[in-house]
Amino acid sequence: MLSAQQKASAFDPHGGPFKELLSAETIAARVAEMGKQITEDHRDHGEDLVLLSVLKGSVIFIADLCRAIALPLSLEFIGIASYGDETKSSGVVRITSDLTRPIEGKHVIVVEDIIDTGLTVHYLMHNLRTRRPASVSLCSLLHKPSRTARPVDIDYLGFTVPDQFVLGYGLDVAQQFRNLPYIGYFDGE
Repeated sequence: MLSAQQKASAFDPHGGPFKELLSAETIAARVAEMGKQITEDHRDHGEDLVLLSVLKGSVIFIADLCRAIALPLSLEFIGIASYGDETKSSGVVRITSDLTRPIEGKHVIVVEDIIDTGLTVHYLMHNLRTRRPASVSLCSLLHKPSRTARPVDIDYLGFTVPDQFVLGYGLDVAQQFRNLPYIGYFDGE
């Protein structure tokens, strides 16, 4: 585990234990583009648009994304776990916190931080479709195609990333470093 000094230096992408993969500015520009595309694609859905944040990793992303969408919408949250405190998925998916409102007849956009193996999001998309929404689409900030075990269709994709354990901008290591303003990876990993 990192020392307190290493943790403090992590916020400097040029001096911390992490290398910057995507800068805060690059992320902001792409999120704005994604928001515009979602606005165009869902302009006719009125107040039936629901952004569904997959907790906890997508919270920062969805906060920025929803402000880039020029439509009325509602937010929902669902907790899904397959990693625990590890850096690799266990493959066992469980819902840790369910929706608070029905999505029947709604146009739902699932907002993920990263699509890795595809196993978790495949399970989630199947589960949501049983709840009879008008539509379900998938928006992910990141995709690691080299790790795909179960292909899924991503309707809105921010970036494709290499097979490295990434963190920051909502992504964590043992629940830490979500608040890094950039997306980075461990130097030397």
